[in-house]
Amino acid sequence: MPELVPDQRPDHRADHLPDDLPDLRLEEHGRRSDAAYELIHAHLMLDGNARLNLATFVGTWMEPDARRLLVECADKNIIDKDEYSQTTDLEQRCLRMLADLWHAPDATAAVGTSTTGSSEGCMLGGLVLRWHWRRRRAAAGLEAGRPNLVMGANRQVCWDKFCAYFDVEPRFVPLAEGRLHLDAEAAVAACDANTIGVVAVLGSVVDGSYEPVQAIAAALDALQEHTGLEVPMHVDAASGGFVAPFTAPQLVWDFRLPRVISINASGHKYGGVLPGVGWVLWREDALLPAELRFDVNYLGGVTPTIGMNFSRSGAPVVGQYFNFIHLGRNGYRHRMQALEAIACHLADGIAAIAPLRLVSHPLGQLPVFCVELDPAVTHWSVFHLSGKLRERGWLVPAYTLPAGQEHRAVLRFVVRAGFGRPLADELLADIARDVSWFQGLEAPLPEPMGSTAFRH
Repeated sequence: MPELVPDQRPDHRADHLPDDLPDLRLEEHGRRSDAAYELIHAHLMLDGNARLNLATFVGTWMEPDARRLLVECADKNIIDKDEYSQTTDLEQRCLRMLADLWHAPDATAAVGTSTTGSSEGCMLGGLVLRWHWRRRRAAAGLEAGRPNLVMGANRQVCWDKFCAYFDVEPRFVPLAEGRLHLDAEAAVAACDANTIGVVAVLGSVVDGSYEPVQAIAAALDALQEHTGLEVPMHVDAASGGFVAPFTAPQLVWDFRLPRVISINASGHKYGGVLPGVGWVLWREDALLPAELRFDVNYLGGVTPTIGMNFSRSGAPVVGQYFNFIHLGRNGYRHRMQALEAIACHLADGIAAIAPLRLVSHPLGQLPVFCVELDPAVTHWSVFHLSGKLRERGWLVPAYTLPAGQEHRAVLRFVVRAGFGRPLADELLADIARDVSWFQGLEAPLPEPMGSTAFRH
């Protein structure tokens, strides 16, 4: 083969390499689909392993048959209710089943919708609280000044967004020693005539604990009796809505409490579905204002719609219904009890590793708990341990607690479907080995990059 003259040699500049990933602009010519797949597949290989991710509450595992259904339904836009009436039917079945699970007075009279996740469900729940407050103020001939919403500092960040987007004053009740979530006394103390509602969290993102919904409701009942202030409740059951009914059925937190007017939950958390699907329900149809429902008349039929979002795949809704009929109550009960047992095994094992100590325990709450380091240890931190565990593929977040306890840093462990006893034992062994290594160090370690405040 004749030697190429310099101006005929292939251009080997880095930005022309055949395996280069486009970054700033669309290329003039595309790639074969198999080549595009290989490029992206190779790029994603450095992502963390989802099954070893103890940071996320979001589901990372489903049965193969469920995944087949997700693929089959991925192209169905659930907003097209007339075109995909069977998918819409499954959505309504899921809503009725959840209304029954959460003890609505009449499961057929409750109203709700699927959402992209709990964040959208919270937005809708908050909007309805705000709407009812404005109506009560108008009926009393009072001005509707800036409303406020009461919740614990351990809230999920979607509530910050709601308050910012819809001009509501957030009243975050700080944590305290021995209290890592909202309680009845603190909730009532934060309420006034401009309070649109109290958000109680069933499954705190900080430590997995359940806020005392029943006690908060009773305190608000007493407040109304003595002052006339009507303060309804929304329960953010993003995780606990699919756990408490099966592991703590005696716990009263749902529509059995008349003050609870709405509940949201994430199907893609302990509902067992891959992202993303959430649910929000109101105890009865009359609680959802007509002004917040919209009819769409250009999809082949008059389509009623509730939601912040519009187009989205119906696949996760179908996945939720799959879990409902595949698992049933006994299946969910067995799964949640198994996750609780694994989380307790992991928590008890970590508690035996000095100088780590438990901040919370998963027995009787979410299969979630957090751990801190004995304050006597000053030459390394939970942030160092989090980074060390990542070397083995474990994704365990470290963060400082919210307002009121921000001087404390913790590791949080979230146990989900797909995380079994063998993985828990491997993790315990790695933690013990890493702690032993840190304890053997003589000089203090510098603060690692990535040390962060509370991650919602």
